[in-house]
Amino acid sequence: MMTPMDIRNKEFKKGFRGYSEEEVDLFIDKVVSDYEKLYKENIELKDKLNSINERLESYAEIEKTLQSTLIIAQKTSEDIIANARKEAEMIIRESEENRKKIIEDANQSVIDVNREYEELKKQLQIFKTRYKTFLESELSNLESYFKDI
Repeated sequence: MMTPMDIRNKEFKKGFRGYSEEEVDLFIDKVVSDYEKLYKENIELKDKLNSINERLESYAEIEKTLQSTLIIAQKTSEDIIANARKEAEMIIRESEENRKKIIEDANQSVIDVNREYEELKKQLQIFKTRYKTFLESELSNLESYFKDI
């Protein structure tokens, strides 16, 4: 690629009826000026493009990191949900076992209370029978005693 200096330093051979040197110099000066502007703009644009490409690479790295983080967060979320479900199932299972044990204990208590009640009824019946027998015996003794008097 030609530089502005290449254009400025270019010399033309003079012919017999050549171009006006002054016109050619003015034109070359204008071309050099415009070319310098374009050349500088081109360099600035290349620098800007490099800067943008660097930022783009940085953003691509950030995007990769964010995607990785998102995947990790999603997996962690799924793990937390799975663990919560397992824990909930375990709590429900333990609650069910506790409920069954409480019901069994309550049923056993009812059976024990009924058994004790029946035992007390028997003892009461025995007591009543013995007391009645005792009273009848005492009454009989009393009658015998008063019979002799």
